[in-house]
Amino acid sequence: MELGGAEVVLDSPGALPAGPLQGTGERAVSDDRERGAAVPEPGAAAGAAAAPGAAAAPAPTESAAGPAWLRGAPPIPGPGLAVTSPDPRLLGNDLAVLETIEAVAERIRSTYCCALCPNRTNAVPGEGNPAARLVLVGEGPGATEDATGRPFVGQAGQLLDSILQAIDVPRSEVYITNIVKCRPPQNRKPLPDEIAACIPYLHRQLELLRPKVILALGGTAGEALLGVRKSLGELRGKVHTFNGIPLVVTYHPAALLRNPNWKKPTWDDVRIARQLLDR
Repeated sequence: MELGGAEVVLDSPGALPAGPLQGTGERAVSDDRERGAAVPEPGAAAGAAAAPGAAAAPAPTESAAGPAWLRGAPPIPGPGLAVTSPDPRLLGNDLAVLETIEAVAERIRSTYCCALCPNRTNAVPGEGNPAARLVLVGEGPGATEDATGRPFVGQAGQLLDSILQAIDVPRSEVYITNIVKCRPPQNRKPLPDEIAACIPYLHRQLELLRPKVILALGGTAGEALLGVRKSLGELRGKVHTFNGIPLVVTYHPAALLRNPNWKKPTWDDVRIARQLLDR
């Protein structure tokens, strides 16, 4: 959900490259500038003048050094939980007849499935590329999302856009949605019966999108997708699977606005998901 923001300051050098989380007051510097020294060429004395007529050494290119987001990224961790979504036909659910993402979105906009729906300004089905390889799932809409009918468009959404740009996956290439499609009062955590009523829509969206990777933003999203009651710490650091699709759980962007100490672990989680896209 979209929550109030706070200035985010990077305290550990090199934890993030310049770009992600900017616009939140971040101090972005390179590893070398933070240490206050340049790295000399192998075999050369620091500060020595170049030999007459010698050409300057070319700067490393991205093709040689790899993309910026990959440098220092953690390795892909081991497997976690493996779950499958319930068969909607066994639950008397007719969403299987909806054959496009837009058809699911229209059903969400035009029906009430739980007590959250009557109080909404707009339902927020989700948006993005119907051929997305990466799907991001949050908890539920906030005030800005309820007003606009679009997911992640408040302050946390701007932060998410910066993170996506930093891993070379712009927002236009992903699909973004939430566990519940209507705003809970005062942005509270969705109740179990609200999640149970709404999550079949998400299951159908994922069936139609069939992404290569799912990134769950926050503990509520991770628990709901995996059908467990576990802490975020227990869900992070593993590659779960949902209907055979790799699923990574990380902090919600709004949490980073409240606690900048969660920036580094979030950046690591996101880079794990990004590496899975290239597999």
